[in-house]
Amino acid sequence: MEANDCTNNSRGSAQSHLLYERVYCGRAEVENRIKELHHGLEIDRTSCSSFLANQLRVLLTAAAYVLMQELRLIAHRGECARAQVSTLRDRLLKLGVWVERSVRRVVLHLPARFPYRTAWLRIARSVGAVPA
Repeated sequence: MEANDCTNNSRGSAQSHLLYERVYCGRAEVENRIKELHHGLEIDRTSCSSFLANQLRVLLTAAAYVLMQELRLIAHRGECARAQVSTLRDRLLKLGVWVERSVRRVVLHLPARFPYRTAWLRIARSVGAVPA
């Protein structure tokens, strides 16, 4: 829907455009976030027979969504800035690394052919990781 679809005269076009951007687009963004919860994190999976177990599952899913939102905010520049939860998970979290542990640090060795290496390194540095 275009902003012009909301107008029927030229006098109210500025108000109609503002209404379109604040209400209609805002509602679409909320619906997109709900869709991410359903398809990206499967918040509707409440297959346990116990209410408390299902409540815990929903709570953990909501916490995971908040963490993914923070990851998206950290990745505000680049190709992951507007990525959905499932895309962020596939590009940045589902990753095979070689882990090297010592007393003072943990070193993650990324694959040589990892296509999102620069984005991953930039995000890791922004949350405090030190390059090895």
